[in-house]
Amino acid sequence: MTSAAAPLRLSAVRIELAGRELVAPLTLDIAPGECVTVMGPSGCGKSTLLAFVAGTIEPAFRATGRVALGARDVSDLPPEARRIGILFQDDLLFPHLSVGDNLAFALAPRVRERRKRRAQVAQALVEADLAGFADRDPATLSGGQRARVALMRTLLSEPQALLLDEPFNKLDAQLRQDFRRFVFAHAAERALPVLLVTHDAADAQAAGGRVVALARP
Repeated sequence: MTSAAAPLRLSAVRIELAGRELVAPLTLDIAPGECVTVMGPSGCGKSTLLAFVAGTIEPAFRATGRVALGARDVSDLPPEARRIGILFQDDLLFPHLSVGDNLAFALAPRVRERRKRRAQVAQALVEADLAGFADRDPATLSGGQRARVALMRTLLSEPQALLLDEPFNKLDAQLRQDFRRFVFAHAAERALPVLLVTHDAADAQAAGGRVVALARP
């Protein structure tokens, strides 16, 4: 579950919608193990910026600039080839799959042996403090447990960078604090460059890195 450490580089990224600039040209280098937070009010383009980096931006937006992981330019690659993981406000667990099958869904195709797949899922559950939960229905989990499974599923895909789209937003205060620590610890352990978007200053403080402010257009 480790990734080759490389910086996430955004070069002159500019995004506009219907001729209105949402994100002014932005150049940003995020080192392995570093978390940079993008803050700003709703509608300022925070999530759209993440979508551009992930390769999922809607056609209605006009975006220019480049995205690279180390020396590898991923700007023209489809999302599944970029090796950039993303975590959203909603956990997006598949309701028709067990917890273990949700995790196994993210494993690379090269992990073919059932024994190895089950071992990686079991290890991810141990790291999430959910050992023995592989056969559970996701609907039986608490909000905090579902959030941890969602992160581990993202990490099982072996990303080389991690995007966080306000993933703490729907948790209550105590769970939010616990899940922040969980996310940032696992990202640091894997030396992942992290780009977090939020409107909550407490999230930025917990991330502990640089803050980039976007203004409402």
